[in-house]
Amino acid sequence: MKKTTFPILALLASVGIASLTGCSKEQEAAVPTGSAAKQDAKVEEAYPSQTGTTLAGKFGGESIAYQQINGENVFEGDILLTQEQVRSERAQTESAGRNTGKWPSAVVYYTIDANLPNQARVTDAIAHWQANTPVRFVRRTTQSSYVTFQVGSGCSSNIGMIGGRQYINLASGCSTGNTIHEIGHAVGLFHEQTRNDRDTFVNILTQNIQSGYANNFSKYSASGYTGTDFGALDFGSIMMYGSFSFSSNGQPTITKKDGSTFNIQRNGLSVGDKSGIDIMY
Repeated sequence: MKKTTFPILALLASVGIASLTGCSKEQEAAVPTGSAAKQDAKVEEAYPSQTGTTLAGKFGGESIAYQQINGENVFEGDILLTQEQVRSERAQTESAGRNTGKWPSAVVYYTIDANLPNQARVTDAIAHWQANTPVRFVRRTTQSSYVTFQVGSGCSSNIGMIGGRQYINLASGCSTGNTIHEIGHAVGLFHEQTRNDRDTFVNILTQNIQSGYANNFSKYSASGYTGTDFGALDFGSIMMYGSFSFSSNGQPTITKKDGSTFNIQRNGLSVGDKSGIDIMY
């Protein structure tokens, strides 16, 4: 496992924080541009097309807004927060919170619920993570902290290791790429567009965002996390929204600074994603 003296965001706040190589021309070219109609991959949501009660809470010692849907605390669309997390008054800092949420020895213990259909999307996603990162996935035996892949209303996950049993929820429409994305959350990654420096690279067009989904586009600093963003924002990250994600009117919600659009990518971990995980674990 690589050693580094680079500072790391508390709770590994975003893959973009550790896109140390930036977004190379080759990498960016691999992500096609186009209209919303041509975007085949879908954005992950815990409860698609459902909005709940918007509540104020504390996460990492900072005020946040999240939605309570079907008794669950939903943040950024597909991240599930525990009651303890939304009530936390403890500020996260680089030194105090650096290891919070990381899986010890980079080993994630897991089970797959027998009722989950198309389990190959889970095993294929795990194989992709193991082929491209230092994170290992081991079938759970008696371990107390582990992830269960189970049937869900949409695609969702807890963030980082929360202790005890936690879940990655997959509806029938959640693809292998969506599963790779949700595993990203489970190992501690937030969405790429929540980088603190994102305004240098993108425009967030709030007037085009669906009602109730604006919080999906908040910077990670609003969640109480501090640190340094390395390299350029990674438009090819599997943790990045596309230009038309959560659009209310068919117009873009995110564009590059020059006004051009880009597609969502859910094929696999990007070069920047791999670099980030390598630094984090």
